[in-house]
Amino acid sequence: MESSNVVFIVIIAVVVIVVAALAASAVKIVQQGYAGVITRFGRFKRETGPGLALITPFLDRLVRVDMRETPRTGDRQDVITRDNVAVAVNATIFSQVIEPRAALFNVSDYFIAIDQQARTTLRNAFGNVSLDEALSQREKINASMQQQMEQVTDKWGIRINRIEIVDIAPPAQILQAMALQKQADQEKRARILQSEGQQQSAVNIADGNRQAAIKNAEGEKQSAILRAEGNRQAAILEAEGRAQAIQTVYGSIKQAQPDPTLVAILQLDTLSKFAASDNTTIVVPAETAGLLGAAQALRSVLAQAPSLEAVVETPPAGS
Repeated sequence: MESSNVVFIVIIAVVVIVVAALAASAVKIVQQGYAGVITRFGRFKRETGPGLALITPFLDRLVRVDMRETPRTGDRQDVITRDNVAVAVNATIFSQVIEPRAALFNVSDYFIAIDQQARTTLRNAFGNVSLDEALSQREKINASMQQQMEQVTDKWGIRINRIEIVDIAPPAQILQAMALQKQADQEKRARILQSEGQQQSAVNIADGNRQAAIKNAEGEKQSAILRAEGNRQAAILEAEGRAQAIQTVYGSIKQAQPDPTLVAILQLDTLSKFAASDNTTIVVPAETAGLLGAAQALRSVLAQAPSLEAVVETPPAGS
């Protein structure tokens, strides 16, 4: 009786173990970011997403495929540019599986396939550009490589999100030649900038001198105009003063009604002032008869008057 119980317990334990094993093999877990591909006897059956996946034990098989973006940095390799310069290049490829079925069944190992395709594409891309273009147009080379690789990887169910060239290392001789060329270009640019600065400075100085000459000419013109205007006003005022003086003198003489004797005395007084001057030439009026008549009249006056001073001091009638 006891032996039969032991056998029964053993059988139950075996059954439980078998059921647990079958349950464990039938229930699978797919992590987030992965996709499951279920095959039966090696043939594709269906796809499953993240979470629990139920399969038939001993008949089905679940293969997990990483659906996340995966960066792959390739090994450094030597490539030849269009101008026959050997450079060492390294690039990183960011790829992502978008069709798990195609990634498993259209290519034996898509990791190796992407790596080999990247090597070939990298050689082709750098073989179509010169060294200067490779160093200055990395974005263009990245886009060209991505386009070429997508034409191949689309049938594998893999998308190339982007390609980044990590490093481009030309030979040491090329780097030294590039450094000398860069130095020469900088010196050339410095001389050009210096000459342009000197040219601009000369132009500015010439413009300043021209503006100064224009301002000076305008100032001299304005000064001459003002000077001429002042001279004209002075001449007008002087002429008006002379006219007023002559008019005043003439009015005074006319009002005094001088006689010939006084006129003769004034003429002789004027001649005496001419004789007392430092001039060596004395201008004598052409009307000598009038002077002689004036002298004769003066002689008769002197004969009648006790002295010349009395005659001069006595004012004429009506003065």
